[in-house]
Amino acid sequence: NLLSGAPLTRGAELHGGVSLDQVLASRIGDATVQPSMVLGCEQPVTGYHETNFSMAYSSHISWSSPTSPVPMEVYPSLAFDSLFENRGSQRTVSVLDRVREQVASLTLRVSAADKGKLDEYLTSVRDVEKRAQDLRAAKEKADAVARDRGRVAAAMPRPDNGLPEDVRDHMRLMCDILALAFQADKTRIATLLLCRDISGLFYPFLDVKLAHHLASHEDTSDAFMRVNQFYLTQYAYLIDKLAAMPEGERTVLDNSCLVFMSNMWSGSHHDSSKVPVLTAGTLGGTLETGRVLDYTEAGDENRKLCSFYLSLMDRMGVRLDRFGDAEERLAGI
Repeated sequence: NLLSGAPLTRGAELHGGVSLDQVLASRIGDATVQPSMVLGCEQPVTGYHETNFSMAYSSHISWSSPTSPVPMEVYPSLAFDSLFENRGSQRTVSVLDRVREQVASLTLRVSAADKGKLDEYLTSVRDVEKRAQDLRAAKEKADAVARDRGRVAAAMPRPDNGLPEDVRDHMRLMCDILALAFQADKTRIATLLLCRDISGLFYPFLDVKLAHHLASHEDTSDAFMRVNQFYLTQYAYLIDKLAAMPEGERTVLDNSCLVFMSNMWSGSHHDSSKVPVLTAGTLGGTLETGRVLDYTEAGDENRKLCSFYLSLMDRMGVRLDRFGDAEERLAGI
């Protein structure tokens, strides 16, 4: 598993490892309303790969136990609802309307600078809420059309299944929701799976004719380079969102660590022996940024992802003797 470092088991019996995010959630998640958020932009798949590995491994990066993947939320409206308990009879009532009196009272008691921060936060809440409501309306319309045609929405083309029609909109909205969750301190731990292994996502706006997985087998092509650049723009977008959010004397980004990576180095060779990892944010000043650390010649024992995870967990107040396949911290971090 990408976030656990545990070897996988072939056949019907699932067996991986508890992922980094869920270890953190179990240790420090009680400090927030949600111990963690697990988001995705592509539906998981079931069944088995031709290599006899369960597709559960390919569809999930967050695992609460060696045998239990954490369900991803792929619907932006439901992800938004989970932040504000926006369910039941209050689902159509704006979150801001429900706290109007409290906001008015708070506005009278804070400084001008804090009023500006409060206005910025409330504006971002309303923006995400409005976009989520639009998606919910599209989902309800799709369900109605499905009923009229005598079939379920899941059997219809992608625009009718409640997800944004354009993957660009889907990814940006999920980034917005994640940023909002951090800004509101609803959670401090989150994963966002932009696409799963053996992905079926298409990118017509990039002039890429193959689905993601097939395109990855031509990993030196200009087309796949455009796909990689597209994914990096999502990462940069989230970085910019968090960097623009004040938090004390720092920003939300300064107090975070955003890790961006893929589990494959070369799709054409199925080679995962080298995995580039990007980080942004200093975890409250405990991580030095602006560096390139090259571990390709360090030897396998000295360049484990789980060693990197141990280093991160130390800085978040969770110190373990071992995680996954590592007992040592990553040198140079």
